[in-house]
Amino acid sequence: MCDTVITQAIMVNEGQKQEGELLIRNGRIEALGRSVPRPAGAEIVDLNGGYLLPGMIDDQVHFREPGLTQKGSIASESRAAVAGGITSYMEMPNVKPSTTTLEALEAKFARAKGRSIANYSFYLGATNDNIDEIRALPLTAACGIKIFMGASTGNMLVDHPQVLESIFRDAPMIVLTHCEDTPTIMANEAVYRERYGEAVPMSAHPLIRSEEACWKSSSFAVDLAKRFGTQLHVLHLTTAKELALFAQGDMSQKSITAEVCIHHLSFSAPDYETLGAQIKCNPAVKMESDRQALIQAVKNDVIDIIATDHAPHTWDEKQGSYFNAPSGLPLVQHALQAALEFVHDGVLTLEQVVKKVAHAPAQRFQVKERGFLREGYWADLVWVDAKTPHAVTHDNLLYHCGWSPFEGRTFRSSIASTWVNGYRVWNQGYVLARAVGERLEFDRT
Repeated sequence: MCDTVITQAIMVNEGQKQEGELLIRNGRIEALGRSVPRPAGAEIVDLNGGYLLPGMIDDQVHFREPGLTQKGSIASESRAAVAGGITSYMEMPNVKPSTTTLEALEAKFARAKGRSIANYSFYLGATNDNIDEIRALPLTAACGIKIFMGASTGNMLVDHPQVLESIFRDAPMIVLTHCEDTPTIMANEAVYRERYGEAVPMSAHPLIRSEEACWKSSSFAVDLAKRFGTQLHVLHLTTAKELALFAQGDMSQKSITAEVCIHHLSFSAPDYETLGAQIKCNPAVKMESDRQALIQAVKNDVIDIIATDHAPHTWDEKQGSYFNAPSGLPLVQHALQAALEFVHDGVLTLEQVVKKVAHAPAQRFQVKERGFLREGYWADLVWVDAKTPHAVTHDNLLYHCGWSPFEGRTFRSSIASTWVNGYRVWNQGYVLARAVGERLEFDRT
């Protein structure tokens, strides 16, 4: 690995912008400031006034491996991630076989080693009968414990109150929840089947997977966390109503935090007319009023983290009817650019975006030496060119599934380069194919 000096950068970090330079040596940030040493033989990268950010840490992805690799893989989706400025990801357990044992968890780490371009960690999934595995989970062995408190694949729906109480009481680390109430959803499905048969329109999705379904489950999760003092992170909020469950303010003072995903900030109910199943996801993209409330909650520090819930399916699968088309959409290649659109619009500041996509996930999950531009930290960096637009076309998609709900859209920023552990893995439209991702480490005691 050669030394790299990044010059003429506007570094965005910890609420400030600073013009200057940054030196990468041995994979880490050796120095940063107005000027840095220039070692002999160092590569000089001139950003010419471009923005240098800490890489996005995506706390919620589905890379589909093992068992579902017709949709995506660790190799393919990590390539798309670094093209989008995501340098680390945390991957979900609903694969085949499900990641619900310590043995299966370590097997996923073994799969990722030498194949992932971005840094990685994996969740241990909860079931109705694996409380002993959860209790035995070492503090630094996983990014967290994932509970599907709503319909999921296989045996991963956790719906027994006593089991949930045991998990919330005994979890050795942060618990993350997918919150939707399955009985409410099933009752709504029955109503729409009665009305439409099998020809239910996609526009009914936010009414079937409704505000009330989300509220019943998320309020229950928050109540459990308060009762047992659990560190809780509620994933992908979608409704204005749920925001009342979460406190405004500094995340470091919270034991219960919330996330929003980029598609719930970018799309709302009218978009079903043109995008249909492409934006069908769980929980559903809801009303425009909900979208606006979520944006405001990001601004006001009620919502702490912006993530993706990247969940690719094949194009053919997405052509099915309402009950047959699977839920989920590919997002990692464009999430940061989509978030930066709010900066261009004057809705969020660039400092706020960096906080929500990099600093906050690093702090919430206690990720070791990542998520900030700090001397001694790993050099996970993104060069954002805010002056060069990027048109999303079929030809420049890197997802294995080959489609995107953003296709045809032009973002006002481009991801010029991405560095992972000091290696430049993405540069000016090309992946420099090198599987340099490392297992994330955590500062937990």
